[in-house]
Amino acid sequence: MAVIGIDLGGTKIAGAIFDDQEQMLTKQTVLLNGATGDAVGDKVVAVVKALMDSYPEMDIAGIGVCVPGIVYSKTDTVWAPNIPGWNNYPLKARIEAGIEGRHIRVRIESDRTCYILGEVWKGAARGCDNAIYLAVGTGIGAGILLDGRIIHGASDIVGATGWMALQTPYLEEYIPCGCFENYASGDGIGKEARRVLRCARNYTGIMSTKPVEQITSHDVFAAYNESDPLARKVLDKAIEMWGMGAANLVSLFNPEKIIFGGGVFGPAVMFISRIYDEACKWGQPISMQQVKFCASEVQGEAALLGAAYLVINPNI
Repeated sequence: MAVIGIDLGGTKIAGAIFDDQEQMLTKQTVLLNGATGDAVGDKVVAVVKALMDSYPEMDIAGIGVCVPGIVYSKTDTVWAPNIPGWNNYPLKARIEAGIEGRHIRVRIESDRTCYILGEVWKGAARGCDNAIYLAVGTGIGAGILLDGRIIHGASDIVGATGWMALQTPYLEEYIPCGCFENYASGDGIGKEARRVLRCARNYTGIMSTKPVEQITSHDVFAAYNESDPLARKVLDKAIEMWGMGAANLVSLFNPEKIIFGGGVFGPAVMFISRIYDEACKWGQPISMQQVKFCASEVQGEAALLGAAYLVINPNI
């Protein structure tokens, strides 16, 4: 039996069919083009039906969907902050109605859950019962596999690691995203670089060629590769935060692996050994000796693979 995986992002939908040999047969991508509310649900259904039509002879066992937000397990509804109108959207019911009564299992999970499941199926967490995917992109979140099961929490908000409290004093700028995310997410690195640049005097480095308000994390990494001292200062802070945050996760959950992924890791992969060294200062020492820090092995496909794995292994 085949399964369908759907990766819904803030700007596009990617979908694929996987056969009973767990191989991807075909993949389709559709842009959201500013769609909101139920129009996005319509596009998800359209991708599902197009995939079904591409292999009409196949018996589809299930449809797994990754969403960029929180999936409320008690109501099967979705909160997705990047999709206007999705404060409590009934995505599961919309898909079930859209496939016109076919008895196909539909399962929906958050992106961070799907990231770790993608690694469990075909990536760096293969063979692991305890692993954490630390997703560092625009924000920071963690998908957590514990004793062979995904954990969700009382309100399905497990893994909101951007709100880790990693330094004092408390600042009001932490309100929208949390302390950890404020310094060490993609947006946070750009924000910290702009703050440092405004305070710098007589700076003539590579980032001085661009208006301060346009500086992003991409500029910071490019400047770091040119040995820019301010870029080094900003990324040294991020490395410290990644190390402290990972140490807290290791001490709390005793994982076999911490897997770093998301758009920032990417360029930040070169820092993983330094992040581990920083984490060793803070983490439970026995757990720190046993854990491995590594990069995602399925970086661009983790969410799509994880979505499919939701229905391949529904008991996880």
